[in-house]
Amino acid sequence: MIMGAAGRDFHNFNTLYRDNESVEVVAFTATQIPEIEDRKYPAALAGNLYPEGIPIYAEEKLRELMEKEKIEEVIFSYSDVTNQYVMEKAQLVNSLGAHFTLAGARPTMVKSNKPLISVCATRTGCGKSQTTRKVAKILTEAGKRVAAIRHPMPYGDLVKQKVQRFASIEDLKKHRCTIEEMEEYEPHIVNGVIIYAGVDYEAILREAEKEADIILWDGGNNDMSFYQSDLGIVVVDPHRPGHELEYYPGFTNLLMADVIVINKIDTADLEGIEEVRENIAAFNPRAVVVDAASPLTVNNPELIRGKKVLCVEDGPTLTHGGMKYGAGIMAALKFGASELVDPRPWATGKIARTFSRYPEVGILLPAMGYGAEQIKDLESTIAKVECDTVIIGTPIDLGRVVKISKPSVRVTYDLCEIGHPDLKDVLKDFLK
Repeated sequence: MIMGAAGRDFHNFNTLYRDNESVEVVAFTATQIPEIEDRKYPAALAGNLYPEGIPIYAEEKLRELMEKEKIEEVIFSYSDVTNQYVMEKAQLVNSLGAHFTLAGARPTMVKSNKPLISVCATRTGCGKSQTTRKVAKILTEAGKRVAAIRHPMPYGDLVKQKVQRFASIEDLKKHRCTIEEMEEYEPHIVNGVIIYAGVDYEAILREAEKEADIILWDGGNNDMSFYQSDLGIVVVDPHRPGHELEYYPGFTNLLMADVIVINKIDTADLEGIEEVRENIAAFNPRAVVVDAASPLTVNNPELIRGKKVLCVEDGPTLTHGGMKYGAGIMAALKFGASELVDPRPWATGKIARTFSRYPEVGILLPAMGYGAEQIKDLESTIAKVECDTVIIGTPIDLGRVVKISKPSVRVTYDLCEIGHPDLKDVLKDFLK
């Protein structure tokens, strides 16, 4: 059985078990992602050994399924969970008589025939996206053709999503992307970088190689790269000092990194920055360390000062990323909002259920949009909240996806290195 969340689990199956006659994969279990369970990993992707496909169940059924199917081994295949959480799952599985396995990096990493740079992180919300965009910008300015490949978010028809290519905003509509997918793909498209994603990451890589000089892995959560990296960049967050050691598999990324970017230095406490530096020095002293900030830009700051504001933030960063604030909250504080409005009294449908599942989220609205119904509930919740201004702290132009009738401002942020070495120094050496 493979425990997952519709991403790493499918990749581990594809690389380790798809044509492996010595192992029978009975089922996937799913967590973190709503409405992914009670489906199948389809036969068209599962290979000749699985003509009926492989069922996907909610993780809550793990014990029942293990006992019914007499499972001998469980492969843990999702990310951004505490080391304590992983060991609790391990001991549950062991208590039911089975092996508990964490798949290794090398056996699950596909080799590219082009130079490949990976950008990963130690937690969700460290700033991988702006780091990846900065790397892509430096490479394209150096005359290189770059194709970015994003960590999977396949929530729809898995067969149709086997290999996806995004080169325009229209492609987002064509592939019926969720808000979570658009948040990752749209910034690359706006910057003129083609981005790939999907389910079968060897097939995806082979397509990307046809039109690129350099492949750029754009990681998700704090997962490991799906590809062998010629240069591994890992982003850490001093707002959450110590997490770089305490979350799986973020610590793995820290240990493997060639370059470590300490992001958000402009807004973090000195104690947090120093703790992160000490941990890097203790566990990966060979890594090149780049200091960086993610300064905010707001298009109409006058709509914030003295106003009652609703902050809409990147959903996954707040939920399984565990952050209590995002770019919207930072902008509200910076530009003098009079009040942060709590959206929970007005939350509707699936947004209300998100707050129930993640009660620690606090006084902000996670931009959850895993399907049409949830997007509709997000729009309805924003409409009902009594506020003067909506601050959009998501990586995309949310107003393009949901109707926002109130005055709104958008917060953007880009990576800005501080001092040397910076990413241009690192990539200049790499290109040599």
